[in-house]
Amino acid sequence: MTDADSASIPPALHELESKVMDHLWTLGEGSVREVMEAVNADASRELAYTTIMTTLQRLDRKQVVERRREGKTDIYSPRWSREAHRDARARAEVAALVDQYGNEALVHFTRQVVQLDPKTRAKLRRLARDA
Repeated sequence: MTDADSASIPPALHELESKVMDHLWTLGEGSVREVMEAVNADASRELAYTTIMTTLQRLDRKQVVERRREGKTDIYSPRWSREAHRDARARAEVAALVDQYGNEALVHFTRQVVQLDPKTRAKLRRLARDA
């Protein structure tokens, strides 16, 4: 798995794509069947092989996963680590909010931070300083 460069932003994931990626990140890599079995292991309603296959193909087209062929089987692996994907998506979403709403968005972020407990605020200051 490679983390794309910091300038690139992975696309937002829809609900099923998120579920598939959660399991693929846990597996590290997997065939459609392996991902389907992982998804269905904790699902209230089982998803069909073709549903998982289509979702993985879409994720490949969106460049969220890499696909390689082993014999007749496609093996999928994440292009981004779970953490790198979350960080890049959060950065993009915050930037979009600030672009759209300007200072109003920043005021609301500040209000949220002020409501946090002192330990969490201190941790955030350290993370921001180290970023």
